[in-house]
Amino acid sequence: MQMHKRVYRFLQDVAKRRECTTYAEVARLARLDLRSDRDRNKFGEILSEISVHEHQEGRPLLTAVVLHGQGEEMRPGFFRLAKELGVNHGDDTEFFINELRRVHRYWYRVSQHLPPDK
Repeated sequence: MQMHKRVYRFLQDVAKRRECTTYAEVARLARLDLRSDRDRNKFGEILSEISVHEHQEGRPLLTAVVLHGQGEEMRPGFFRLAKELGVNHGDDTEFFINELRRVHRYWYRVSQHLPPDK
């Protein structure tokens, strides 16, 4: 599967602004209906592919900026993949907070043409 470039660029822009987005916003951008099992699976594949790509490039997991709703729920798939990639070794909440900070710091620095702080 080829990485979804539009979603990838959108998440980079969100991170550069040090913001977060929601499942619904990303699903709309990818033209997916999260009520459909097939589209939900595709959605998960898109986010996973982006996370794996970022990890392989030595960067924090960009998909940390995608929240299930208004931030009240975190995604089990995100934590499962982070553990598989060997970057989450403990408490999921603590990992999420630290990873989101790392994502925001990395992409903000890129947007300001500063050397990346991975």
